[in-house]
Amino acid sequence: MHISPEEIVETLLMITQQNLDIRTVTLGLSLDACADNDLDAMARKVRETVSRTAERLVPVCEAIESAYGIPIVNKRIAVTPIAQIAAACDAEDLTPLAVAPDEPARDVGVDFIGGFSALVHKGIGDGDRRLIASIPHALSTTERVCSSVNVASTRAGINMDAVLRMAEVIREAAAASADTDGFACGKLVVFCNMVEDNPFMAGAMHGAGEADAVVNVGISGPGVVRAVVSSLAEDTDLTAVAEAIKATAFKITRAGELIAQEAARRLGVSMGIVDLSLAPTPAEGDSVAEIIEAIGVKRCGGPGTTTALALLNDAVKKGGAMGTSSIGGLSGAFIPVSEDMGMVRAVQDGALTLEKLEAMTSVCSVGLDMIAVPGDTATETIAAIMSDACAIGMINNKTTATRLIPVPGKDVGDMVEYGGLFGSAPVMSVNGWAGTKLVRRGGRVPAPLGSLRN
Repeated sequence: MHISPEEIVETLLMITQQNLDIRTVTLGLSLDACADNDLDAMARKVRETVSRTAERLVPVCEAIESAYGIPIVNKRIAVTPIAQIAAACDAEDLTPLAVAPDEPARDVGVDFIGGFSALVHKGIGDGDRRLIASIPHALSTTERVCSSVNVASTRAGINMDAVLRMAEVIREAAAASADTDGFACGKLVVFCNMVEDNPFMAGAMHGAGEADAVVNVGISGPGVVRAVVSSLAEDTDLTAVAEAIKATAFKITRAGELIAQEAARRLGVSMGIVDLSLAPTPAEGDSVAEIIEAIGVKRCGGPGTTTALALLNDAVKKGGAMGTSSIGGLSGAFIPVSEDMGMVRAVQDGALTLEKLEAMTSVCSVGLDMIAVPGDTATETIAAIMSDACAIGMINNKTTATRLIPVPGKDVGDMVEYGGLFGSAPVMSVNGWAGTKLVRRGGRVPAPLGSLRN
């Protein structure tokens, strides 16, 4: 890859003044060889595999940071969905398979490890059932482990039995971590059309179609895009705005491609993908909401927000596609409320509601992400919110997800503090007219006609 002096200067400006970073280098690891009918033996194999394979991840990333001057914020691991290997044993409590990777991840300096996961969009197997039941205990007793469950897909429809079960699990996980304001739920994502190569937490896992070990990189750069859009004249038309975002996304992606190639080479594993997603942080100025406002919406959540987000997401994808041939993951713009100070302000101002976030889900990367709701929100209400997000993903053949946190003892307007990249969040109001009968009917919402493509 040829990098010109001009690109180097532009990249340094982005890093020093506009919060550009590589959000994550995520090492994907297959645990298929760890399957064992004895739970303790399987946990030992998982611990040894993660420890042996990941011990060089952090030193390599630090060496790359030093060599190129580009910050790598997170060093992460994604593993084979644990439910897949857990099917080999008959233990009911699978928490040891969460503790097993958590310990070596801590020892080698990894920030998070994803993959305490199950795919149940068409049916729930016995291993899936046991893993899902173990999620509240597993997430409340480990520090770095993240969990994800796929409950719907365009090809299969929505498994409403799984949706309702996950709503129960979310409430259980919140109660199990009440001392941290339900933070276990911040490490739990419910998906429609989950992807195999997502490097971002909490939804990362290592899919069945992957090599034994791969490097996936997630870029960032909301601050860079916001600065570029803010520098445009007030009368710049939207075509020119999109072109400016495309050009910026290309430059950001080039940095991600360089880091991905170098990390894979130094670790001696395959390069996987570059995820083009704009991932905000609680840092001032590093906000997707502020990009939307720079485009011309008075406050994120107001009329025009979905239009601006659609323009942003499309331009990021088009620009990124020119910067790498290895696009993957989710690739677009994230809108996690607690992790974006602009989103938090919009909620506090009354401009951004749960319903508007649902509309934004139709054009962004994921959807209802890191949203705190009252602790007494009914299980059926949580299930109905998740099913609505899944319906958007299923019909539009895109990935959607929810990360909802019913905060024990908190009500609308209260603030919760999670710290670090998880930020803080105001507890949001929830529509009380949920479809209780709808989610209790069970069964599957059939796949749309558009899924019949063969």
